[in-house]
Amino acid sequence: PYYVDMNQDLFLQASLHSSDLNLVLFVDTCVASPNPRDFRTVTYELIRSGCIKDPTYSSFYSPYGDVARFAFNAFSFVNRYPSVYLQCELVVCRQNDYFSRCYQGCVSRFKRKAGS
Repeated sequence: PYYVDMNQDLFLQASLHSSDLNLVLFVDTCVASPNPRDFRTVTYELIRSGCIKDPTYSSFYSPYGDVARFAFNAFSFVNRYPSVYLQCELVVCRQNDYFSRCYQGCVSRFKRKAGS
């Protein structure tokens, strides 16, 4: 566990360990939950499909493509839950592959209405 005060900035870093130096890392989705085994029932989205959902979320520049850095303000799920758990999905892509998911940024998916 990592203990922080309410509204304190929490800084995170994810690193890819690979012998292939032409890979980059992209934070696609991060969801918080009071339950470490359930990230669907009671959740709070920080970022989803590359789209920032929490106004305190920010990503930080890294001189290394295989390192992703980001931060957000610590919060709680009301006062009923003593802990908050974080689950993030990261994407690994080839460097300079501008058609890959890593270079698309925020992707909002629209649902289409079925015609007759």
